[in-house]
Amino acid sequence: MSEIVTASNLRGLAAELIATFTFVFFGIGAVGAALSFVTPLDATGLVIVALGHGVGIFVGIVLIERITGAHLNPAVTIASIVSGNLGAVTGLFYIVGQLAGATFAALLLDQFLWARDGLGVHALNVSTGDGLAIEVILTFILVFVVFATAVDRRGNEAWAPLAIGLVIFIDHLIAVPLTGASMNPARSFGPALIHGAWDDHWVYWVGPVLGGLVAAIVYVFLFGEKGDRDKFGTISIGQVTDS
Repeated sequence: MSEIVTASNLRGLAAELIATFTFVFFGIGAVGAALSFVTPLDATGLVIVALGHGVGIFVGIVLIERITGAHLNPAVTIASIVSGNLGAVTGLFYIVGQLAGATFAALLLDQFLWARDGLGVHALNVSTGDGLAIEVILTFILVFVVFATAVDRRGNEAWAPLAIGLVIFIDHLIAVPLTGASMNPARSFGPALIHGAWDDHWVYWVGPVLGGLVAAIVYVFLFGEKGDRDKFGTISIGQVTDS
């Protein structure tokens, strides 16, 4: 057990918790602010929601990029594990931190800021199949950008927070009216747990995880180095890299 619950893993859990809390607090807080002006959301409200999530992910990445690589998203963490860039145990600690951070953010928003039923809960306004496809596509784009800027050693890591923030911003403009634009199981899990809203919740896990895995496969095998391709699918128990 001492080899699993290490100072490094606990540090990673805490970092991912704080950064994901920041992202979700900004994102759902923006939803509450937008809905306080107009219900349902109009074009201005949509921009507010998209901006809240985009700025939230930007700030979260800047906060902990040097510590964990700033995943803030189980889909990113799982893609990193499968691609051989992160140890499975370390990744599990990251995911626990992400889920806890998202839940804590949703709880505080519900208790002290916007006491609105179902605030931040993702729901489908399209068929289940279409919703799943949308989440796969959105997350594919997101994780591809993550690998290109933050995971690949040849990428420009300094641009990662801005590039990822812009992807989140644009994807929300596109898909908030359709699926809520999750791309992140933790972002969906927190408010679902707090409000007890689990309808179609599996879509917000399967879609992002599948999209993230496809993005990792495409990036590594088309644009990665030989060493990246060789380690793909070789799942390590311990820490591999900080990406």
